[in-house]
Amino acid sequence: MGTAHYEVVIIGGGPGGYVAAIRAAQLGKKVTLVERAALGGICLNWGCIPTKALLKSAEVLRSAQKAKKYGIGVSDVEVDFPAVISRSRQVADALSKGVAFLMKKNAVEVIEGSAKLLGDQQILIDNKTQISADNIILATGARPRPLPKVPFDKEIIISSKEAMNLESIPEKLIIVGAGAIGVEFADFYAAMGSQVTIVEMLPHLLPVEDEEVSVELAKLFKRKKIKALTETLVENISITEGQAVVTLKDQAGQIQKLQADKVLIAIGVQGNVEELGLEEANVELEKGWIKTNHYMQTSASGIYAIGDVSGPPWLAHVASHEGITAVEHLAGLNVKPMHYDNVPGCTYCTPQVASIGLTEKAARKAGHELKIGKFPYRGSGKAMASGETDGFTKLIYDAKYGQLLGAHIIGAEATELIGEIGIARSLEVTHEAVLETIHAHPTLSEMIMEASGLALDRGIHL
Repeated sequence: MGTAHYEVVIIGGGPGGYVAAIRAAQLGKKVTLVERAALGGICLNWGCIPTKALLKSAEVLRSAQKAKKYGIGVSDVEVDFPAVISRSRQVADALSKGVAFLMKKNAVEVIEGSAKLLGDQQILIDNKTQISADNIILATGARPRPLPKVPFDKEIIISSKEAMNLESIPEKLIIVGAGAIGVEFADFYAAMGSQVTIVEMLPHLLPVEDEEVSVELAKLFKRKKIKALTETLVENISITEGQAVVTLKDQAGQIQKLQADKVLIAIGVQGNVEELGLEEANVELEKGWIKTNHYMQTSASGIYAIGDVSGPPWLAHVASHEGITAVEHLAGLNVKPMHYDNVPGCTYCTPQVASIGLTEKAARKAGHELKIGKFPYRGSGKAMASGETDGFTKLIYDAKYGQLLGAHIIGAEATELIGEIGIARSLEVTHEAVLETIHAHPTLSEMIMEASGLALDRGIHL
């Protein structure tokens, strides 16, 4: 029998790979998708989706605990932790089955197994089956990065995957890394009753966010008794009698040791590039990531790379967009190149954090003269009625042209509100246009209009 040939072979079935497969099928391509684990990838099975299910349980718990504030009597509130974990797994499993349905609906052949490039557009699956393709899209994703010389033991020193599937609530939890993953798990386990400490080497929680947002989050986390040790390095982690002993050094050189039941390492990810046959296929790496251009082409003709394996930003929605870009490019469509200056970033702790565009510091560094509007949640009628008054909406405009340079929101439903800003920036609207757009009342989205008014010294409700 001859080698099976496809127009497009996609290696990896995460939010980049399966979206690329669907788009290729829509364009009439003969497509196969190779996946060695579960359809949906890390995001759907062990990342974005199940963590949001866990955080919803935390939100429900907190709502029940403060129900009296709303005139509702609730007694005997307790956590059934195995049920919390089970629900998150059920949600992930259901969505993975949904992706499988989409593959069948779009006539995408799915091959279970590990793929390796052989060169000349040849692919070997599980060291036994060989196929070929006109175009190959690499979407193999990334995995949690361990601390140097401190490997994951998956029992005490854990990654996010183990953190979302624990059998019981740790009494003491240390989280190393205060990015989105670290902050979300800190919020979840603090709600569940853990004594949580976050260790971050940089000066702020969520270091990539606007500094005012990071400072506000730290204040609100302190209220929840989440301890944050910033500008602090992990010198060593040892295991003694089933407990972790974490040795820390702060900016002054002071050493302290903390004990914990679990230590979650959330310092970033590394690309799944091993045993993929990149060298045989002449696919170049750059700092551990597959090097691509703005159409997601690699150094090898006919081979594209998308999602986490091609480097930052490591976001599911970026992977999906890159997948569509790659497919439309290989299909010969007049596709826009990838740009990353209008990508929303979202963190789903309570309160939520969302941002897009430049921070205030970055905008000033770029030489812009700024008009800034900052409207607090406590000034919103909807936020007051909902009892969600923590946080603010901050809009950053160029003073000369009125260009919306960036937006930074910390508060209830921030991750939903940021979509409006993304559209506004895509359409290059000015502060006048945002202010003059009638927003429904009472809604949280009114804060975007109000912040624009404050930037123009035309604020009404503050």
